[in-house]
Amino acid sequence: MRLLRILAFPIALLYGMAIYIRNALYDWGLFRSAEFQTKTVSVGNLSVGGTGKTPMVEWLITHMPASYKLSVVTRGYGRKSSVPILADPEHTSEEIGDEPKQLITRFPDLCLRVDGDRRRAIQWLEEHVKPDIILLDDAHQHRRIRPSLGVLLTTYDNLYTEDYFLPTGSLRDSRREARRAACIVVTKCPPEMTLQKQEEVLRKLNPGKGQEVFFATLQYDEVLHGAKPKSIHELRDRPFTLVTGIAQPKPLVGFLRSKGLEFKHLKYSDHHQFSEKEVEKFKKIDELLLTEKDYARVGHLLPNASYIRIAHKFLEEGGSRFLDLLGIKKQNASI
Repeated sequence: MRLLRILAFPIALLYGMAIYIRNALYDWGLFRSAEFQTKTVSVGNLSVGGTGKTPMVEWLITHMPASYKLSVVTRGYGRKSSVPILADPEHTSEEIGDEPKQLITRFPDLCLRVDGDRRRAIQWLEEHVKPDIILLDDAHQHRRIRPSLGVLLTTYDNLYTEDYFLPTGSLRDSRREARRAACIVVTKCPPEMTLQKQEEVLRKLNPGKGQEVFFATLQYDEVLHGAKPKSIHELRDRPFTLVTGIAQPKPLVGFLRSKGLEFKHLKYSDHHQFSEKEVEKFKKIDELLLTEKDYARVGHLLPNASYIRIAHKFLEEGGSRFLDLLGIKKQNASI
């Protein structure tokens, strides 16, 4: 793998050059970024997948005061339909994408607009819904829009400052573009991360003036959801198979191992579209555990499957400061 990445370096240089030119055209005003009257908060990253964008959108939805009229815009990656859709729980993942399906299943009353043209989606929402705030899922690199605030995610074990352009690394945008974010959230941190470790990461990120950095870890729900909810501890004495179609399953695998669980792991690529043959194979497995995103795609076909939810937890009560930065009124004094 290392050799392949080295051989791909010339391609990464060409890719990086194209990204640099594109961003320069926006910086020089030759390409225009649209701004909107409605407050827009972009949640994104510089790399391809695995930083926890959708769980961060879920965290913001969960902590949004009930008095706020909230809308979410997402492009619906991997869906087979291309028409703009105002999502509802009856839509399938093929129609709206797996992550939007995950969101609308968890928050059935959410105003979720699925549209590959985010500018058009915001215009539609301003005309027909008039929300107080719009969350833009996976939109940091989408320069056609200039959000009111940008939230940039990067993972603890793969900081964007130590990454390289595709295909040598996983960067899809320039490290320099981190400057456009109001804050950086380092995700998937160790739960007991020391202040010294935080300082080390801060030095590596070297944030811009006034740019805040937050640290968050992953929390896994110990209640497994699905057709038959159960405690994760019920899996301790029974064999099961974990199926993942996400970018970075390693943290989930580590969590399950820490619970003393033994299982077989079937690992697929991010947003993998499971075939009929694969689904039939899964049906023959007595106990099946999926990620929430994978369950959004095929859970309705697998009565033997349950799924595990994840959530971000900010360290050092950073969630309260995070909401303050975004100008969102806190529902609880401490988060």
